[in-house]
Amino acid sequence: MSIYLDYNSTALVRPQVRAIMAEVLAEGGNPNAVHALGRRARSRIETARAQVAALVGADPTAVVFSSGGTEANAQGIASAIAAGCERLIVSATEHPCVAEAATASGVPVEVLPVDGNGVVDLDWLAGALQRQGRAAVAIHHANNESGVIQPIAEAAALVRAAGGWLHVDAIQSAGKIAVDMRALDADTLTLSGHKLGAAQGSGALVGREGLTLVRILHGAGQERGLRAGTENTAGIAGFGAAAEIAGGELAQAAHHASWRDAAAERVKAAGAAVVGEAVERLPNTLFLAVEGWDSPQQLIGLDLAGVMVSAGSACSSGKTKPSKTLVAMGLDRLATGAVRASGGWGTQESDWTRFADVWTAAFEKHVARLSVRAKEVA
Repeated sequence: MSIYLDYNSTALVRPQVRAIMAEVLAEGGNPNAVHALGRRARSRIETARAQVAALVGADPTAVVFSSGGTEANAQGIASAIAAGCERLIVSATEHPCVAEAATASGVPVEVLPVDGNGVVDLDWLAGALQRQGRAAVAIHHANNESGVIQPIAEAAALVRAAGGWLHVDAIQSAGKIAVDMRALDADTLTLSGHKLGAAQGSGALVGREGLTLVRILHGAGQERGLRAGTENTAGIAGFGAAAEIAGGELAQAAHHASWRDAAAERVKAAGAAVVGEAVERLPNTLFLAVEGWDSPQQLIGLDLAGVMVSAGSACSSGKTKPSKTLVAMGLDRLATGAVRASGGWGTQESDWTRFADVWTAAFEKHVARLSVRAKEVA
């Protein structure tokens, strides 16, 4: 029997979302049309806007729907620059869509370092904010690989004092822990529907009330002129439903930590390092690493046993790329041997037990092979 522990990559689509999307697709209609079907589609979008806003404690008028988190992050960074930010400060463990959007922005980019636990260096940030030029700071609420949660409110206080702009990627944290935009004090915040159990292809940029955002897709006046293109009505309706359900399941999501921790103790006992275990992490995420056992080898063994997880590194042309997160944490020796298991709404305790069973058995075989090779060399 297969188990799925890759929710940080994409959550399984919730049954309720499938049902709502089917309804919307059957209804049809362009949400910008004035006839009955158009008005019905518009109502679906505005309902979803309120649902998504409620998940992060924002005003619905501040939500701009997009094709996903990558587009929303790019729009957030573009809005900061349009507002007069002359430089960008981006955390070292930021998702590539943020880091690369910053690099492509045309303004100077500084990298905000993290400590050995993956937490941003607030003292360094305080000093960097004192340098010349208004800065936009991008820090994700939780790391997509390790699940490490960042001190966003503390960083926001520093950014506010310096007159800067704070952009928060909350794509991984929303729906897993409480996210309140006002408490975080972010200027812009991003979300992605498929991390919550919606279909892929819907996301949102949420702006601080009264803040001016800019569009990066030009054309007609959809999304109050902030995102051109006919809205993905079915996808957005599903996004809204998933946001509402996830917001009501935060207590259940917290229970995953004990299941995750039990699996973590077993892989640690076998010889793995558990990344970020000394600090606060998302309750659903386990990021482990082994020196000398490349991620693809681990994934193949797990997959053959019916356990679906992700690597902390990407595979390209047969070569294992080091995990950006582990390198930033100073754990270069582990950077090509990481595996991430992440649960979600459909995960059971038995799934974590099965993962630990399969991984430890595979590791024992790996150690045995090394022992045989060592004897052959000797």
